[in-house]
Amino acid sequence: MHTTIEFLSRHGYLVLVSWVFAEQVGLPIPSIPILLAAGALAGAGRLSFPVSLLCCVLAAMTADSIWFQLGRMRGIQVLRLLCRVSLEPDSCVRRTEDIFSRRKARTLLVSKFLPGVSTVAPPLAGVVHMGLWRFLLFDALGTLLWAGTFLGLGYAFSGEIEQLAAHVLSAHGWVLAIVVGGLAGYIAYKLIRRQRFLRELRTARIGVDELKARVDAGESLVIVDLRHALDVAADPETIPGAFRMDAEELQRRNDWLPRDREVILFCT
Repeated sequence: MHTTIEFLSRHGYLVLVSWVFAEQVGLPIPSIPILLAAGALAGAGRLSFPVSLLCCVLAAMTADSIWFQLGRMRGIQVLRLLCRVSLEPDSCVRRTEDIFSRRKARTLLVSKFLPGVSTVAPPLAGVVHMGLWRFLLFDALGTLLWAGTFLGLGYAFSGEIEQLAAHVLSAHGWVLAIVVGGLAGYIAYKLIRRQRFLRELRTARIGVDELKARVDAGESLVIVDLRHALDVAADPETIPGAFRMDAEELQRRNDWLPRDREVILFCT
């Protein structure tokens, strides 16, 4: 934290803008330490709190607007891209879709506080064709709430943050080593779990051509469309003969599926 504060002192608002934009565009670099440090500097009179807040809002909204336009233009393909780069793609996209379906635009007010949801919410707003001005309004309010909260915490506890920085610095780097090692271990664990899941999925997977051949041959198959309602609204086409059921409904009513026929499940 001490190094972060000194770095911000020298380079000021440019670092704040660049860091927040990079995180909101999807890079795995947390902005909260930077926001806390900037708030502490504002409390010490070395940065302006209003200018810092404005920098955060402009940076975050620029990144969010890029994702929003991509969602509008490319549809669910953007969500598929996020699925490829995320450590927990299915859970982060599905969780965002569930929240979005219940809260609509209000999701943008809290999305930046929720891991994984922050990056997925703006393109999803574009996918469901939310109005541009409505998106900008709620995104601006959500960004103000998010940035203001952590800048405000840094401002309010600027003295304590400086003391924490001094303690961390006096630890001769071992605290940083533990944090970095823990983060690396967490990422490795998630990647191993993801690869294991994909291997298991491949063993039970049926290709499109094989499915079509079996349907054309008249096999009695049960085809279930497990896509979220928002995915269906964005791309209503489905496999002929398939019926739609939410994944949560499938868990509750799995005994409803016939046991004497092969069941084919598919989702986005």
